[in-house]
Amino acid sequence: MAYIGKTPIVGNFQKCDSLNASATADYTLQVGSTNVVPESVNHMIVSLNGVIQAPTTAYTVSGATLSFASALTSNDTIDFVILLGNVLDIGTPSDDTVTGAKIVDDAIDSEHYAAASIDNEHLADDAVGLAEMATGTDGNIISYDTSGNPVAVATGTDGQVLTSSGAGAVCAFEDAPSSGCGSSTVFMTGDTAVSGNGYLTSLQAIYYQSAAGTGIVDDVTSGHIRVDKTGWYLVIWQMSGQSTSGTQDWNPYIATWDGTNETNRAYGFAHGDNDDDDGFTCTIHALVDIDNVDNVKLHMKYNCAGAGGVTLYGTTQFCTAMTLIRLGDT
Repeated sequence: MAYIGKTPIVGNFQKCDSLNASATADYTLQVGSTNVVPESVNHMIVSLNGVIQAPTTAYTVSGATLSFASALTSNDTIDFVILLGNVLDIGTPSDDTVTGAKIVDDAIDSEHYAAASIDNEHLADDAVGLAEMATGTDGNIISYDTSGNPVAVATGTDGQVLTSSGAGAVCAFEDAPSSGCGSSTVFMTGDTAVSGNGYLTSLQAIYYQSAAGTGIVDDVTSGHIRVDKTGWYLVIWQMSGQSTSGTQDWNPYIATWDGTNETNRAYGFAHGDNDDDDGFTCTIHALVDIDNVDNVKLHMKYNCAGAGGVTLYGTTQFCTAMTLIRLGDT
């Protein structure tokens, strides 16, 4: 079509590297030492000895080879060769010459993106919605693994709860902990005479539990009272007995034992007089944090101040017994 004013110049114009004439008609066309192929013989301007040559008549082209109609000599001078490219097209733009304004809106789509080419820097805040997220398994929760990478937490089963093991671990669905608020009573198998210092070892356990198998005594071997679940326990010890002879002062203790050492948790005092045939009853209690069921065991500890000792009841309604009630987690 016609233009008013200067006609736009289009095409991929290139000036070829210098050519030295010699005793041949054929010359290789290069730009920047790289072979170039003209669009056609008519897309070239060739100057020889200061005269523009006529295409087809004075020269032809095949691939990157320019062939003159006859062999030249070293006395000839090939002034220049200019390639016009396809003058109906704009040609190949130079590097970093195309601006965003030159690109049609909405012309760039996923076909033009290089794989993994869109990084966080080019994502706007709040740009990714539910519709843009990949599909997953229903019930899964997105979290992060120990390397900081996204990870799907597998769906749990009905009734399970999401639990955390702290830093360095991925959260998981697990069974909800039972209440574990059980209770147990540890009592003597019969009347037992004791003297001096020590703890009761002739024991038998009876379990009363609100949640089967949790928060109860499960072993009393050698008088070391072990529970099956960590937690806070209310420990109540009722001592009932009678002085074996004469007047006896009796000190009961609730003590914990770690396998080597005892620690007193509660202390009481009782007084009995065999001459008056009077019995005694004393009750003490303590809140005990059992944070390790193997290293925190209970003792029914005693101290008889007199020489004769005492007889603890194990068969009457006032029998000597220790009751443990689990209150909750440690």
